Amino acid sequence: MEDYSESRRAGDRLAAGHGIDDPFAAAIRATRMAMIVTDASQADNPIIFANDAFLKLSGYEREELIGRNCRLLQGPKTERAAIETLSRAVAAGEDAKVELLNYRKDGSTFWNALYISPVRNDAGEIVYFFGSQLDVTDKKVAEAKVLEHRDGLEQVVEDRTRELTDALEQKTALLHEVDHRVKNNLQLISSLLLLQTRRVPDPALKASLKGMLGRVNAIATVHRRLFQSEDVERFDVSAFIRDMVADLMGSAGRDDIEMQLDLERVDIPAAKAAPFALVVNELLTNALKHGFPEGHGGRIFVGVSRLNGDFRIEIADNGVGMEKQATGFGLTIVQLLCQQLKAKCETTNAEPGTRVVVLLPVNGAH
Repeated sequence: MEDYSESRRAGDRLAAGHGIDDPFAAAIRATRMAMIVTDASQADNPIIFANDAFLKLSGYEREELIGRNCRLLQGPKTERAAIETLSRAVAAGEDAKVELLNYRKDGSTFWNALYISPVRNDAGEIVYFFGSQLDVTDKKVAEAKVLEHRDGLEQVVEDRTRELTDALEQKTALLHEVDHRVKNNLQLISSLLLLQTRRVPDPALKASLKGMLGRVNAIATVHRRLFQSEDVERFDVSAFIRDMVADLMGSAGRDDIEMQLDLERVDIPAAKAAPFALVVNELLTNALKHGFPEGHGGRIFVGVSRLNGDFRIEIADNGVGMEKQATGFGLTIVQLLCQQLKAKCETTNAEPGTRVVVLLPVNGAH
């Protein structure tokens, strides 16, 4: 058995207020913070002094502590990482601060905020280690409750996010189903109009049916654009015009007409998309139909921009003019739809050709 008699005598001197530094020893004895002193010169660094606060904290009698290593406070659930931190600090002769789960004599546990510091003699040799302990169980319990509450909140957020994701997936599936059905219906209407157009011998009636077919196709283009977009609440005017120009030029088969586009990105509410699309369709169709008779080529300019707080669209051609439009059904449609959109439409002579400018209030655009 190890002989700790020298350690006991050193501890007795501390307890009596003698050794190391008497005022400092007296402070250790009197403080309400639990403190111990270990003898670094002895094997296994035994405890040589424990103040009354430490006895109260640990539940041990002083005689049960003197000569023993402070690892007697460790137990099955004491974290190995904290123990290794202390061991490295003692081996290196350095300060260390850890929080670890310790065990009292009766087996009950408490969280210990432990701080150890080496004491060196005049030769620089470590002769003692001071250790102070603070019961931080209440703090740890509070931290655990906060963590539990946070985990609970995270779970609530995760569950809610999953619900919203599922709802979004269901909405997306519904939109795709609606998209599929609307496309089928529009395709059916287009097919019926096309079939009727082919069977009608009257040129005037045939032209009217072709006009209706173009309007249905314009709405179909709007629908396709809306459901291809990530935001079905907004409608990209410039992208729509590019699609419409390509469709109209493809169906017109006019290689002698040049299309010039100057399109700024402008979004309008989806609710305004259909009437706006019909306005653009009428103006472009009329420019192609009335501005450039067979054998008379030229250029059509389409511009989209902002002007003085308004969304501005301009369609201008250098053709023969659109006098026939002044009394046509297309102009009536444009006027009615502009009223619905609270927009202004102005037609002027482009010398040569015709210029039409539509101003849509900025609150109708994004």
